[in-house]
Amino acid sequence: MDTHLEPPHSAKKSRTRAVMSGIAIAFVLLIAWRWHTNRASATDAPSAHPAIRVETATATRMNVPIYLEGLGTVQAFYTVTIKARVDGQLQKVGFVEGQTVAKDSLIAQIDPRPYQAALDQAIAMKAKDASQLHSAEQDLERYAILAPEELTSKQTLDAQRGLVGELRAQIQADEANIESARTQLAYTTITAPIEGRTGIRLIDPGNIVHAADATGIVVLTQVQPISFIFTLPEDDLAALSRALATGPVAVAAMSRDDKIELDHGTLSLIDNQIDTTTGTARLKAIFPNTANKLWPGEFINARVLVATDSNAVTIPSTAVQRGASGVFTYVVKADSTVEARPLQIGAESNTVTEVAKGLSAGEIVVTSNQYRLQPGTAVRTNASSTPIRTAQVAKGQHAGTSGAP
Repeated sequence: MDTHLEPPHSAKKSRTRAVMSGIAIAFVLLIAWRWHTNRASATDAPSAHPAIRVETATATRMNVPIYLEGLGTVQAFYTVTIKARVDGQLQKVGFVEGQTVAKDSLIAQIDPRPYQAALDQAIAMKAKDASQLHSAEQDLERYAILAPEELTSKQTLDAQRGLVGELRAQIQADEANIESARTQLAYTTITAPIEGRTGIRLIDPGNIVHAADATGIVVLTQVQPISFIFTLPEDDLAALSRALATGPVAVAAMSRDDKIELDHGTLSLIDNQIDTTTGTARLKAIFPNTANKLWPGEFINARVLVATDSNAVTIPSTAVQRGASGVFTYVVKADSTVEARPLQIGAESNTVTEVAKGLSAGEIVVTSNQYRLQPGTAVRTNASSTPIRTAQVAKGQHAGTSGAP
């Protein structure tokens, strides 16, 4: 019987084809599995991005103060350089550097002995002339009695009358000299012309001082109350004038970073002209400075209260966003998604912003994580989110005015 045997090379080709077919089937199955997995992942994608956690606040109606801000310099209410008005040796000073001295208290004492001697000499001169006047007046009386009997000449009588008049004039000059000497003597005791704080002593006891000295003895400044000079744009003068017409205008003295209120005072005046080079006007405010928080030469910010918007819709300033189309805020809808709401804003403070148009009281706005949001994004509110409190406006003293976009 003939048996047909497959050649060895044919069997090898069959095994190769079987292996290649298996690999192809495995590759197709792998592609199908990947496609199915990607499709399932795409279907489950919404659940892979949970709602974004944000903080929110409720739009609230409240009174919003309107402020104008300006930068300026604190100045002493009065500044006096205490100088000697007569020459002499400075015997002593009656103050401690940095001390607050009362009006008329001793500042310095100059050696009074030369001036006391001059006063005594003037008094003695008057006494001498008064004695001569008395003798001349007696002689005049005698000549006046003898003249009718022609026992003395008329010329002698007239000469005596002239002498009496001359001596009387000399007495008046002596009195003036006495007053001048007494004044010079008084100048040797230097007292404070105002109540104020002394600075660094400019000369030590024992030195000779002169009335012509330029430096003086000490500089005395009144810092209670204290003045503050600052500037505001000329466009703000109309609002300031309206505020002044209704009564005193409150001014807060703020630190340079606007975080600390140093003192609270009133606006004193608006300067009588505008600086044409800068378009600004100078203003002066007065602060009581009872805590000595303000010092002459200090740069601070002024915050002038010009009006109050009553019952205005407000939101935290952190909720206000600015984009290419203008000012907007993210409002949380009932389905916990957000929408971008265009706004027109009014007065702005460092804590709240007044909304003139675009939002109603009671609506909820997002105050954090806005960079992760877009219209329609689902959000989840933090438990710490709270409505705006009225106290935030009262304490948020930073202000200015912002026009609607």
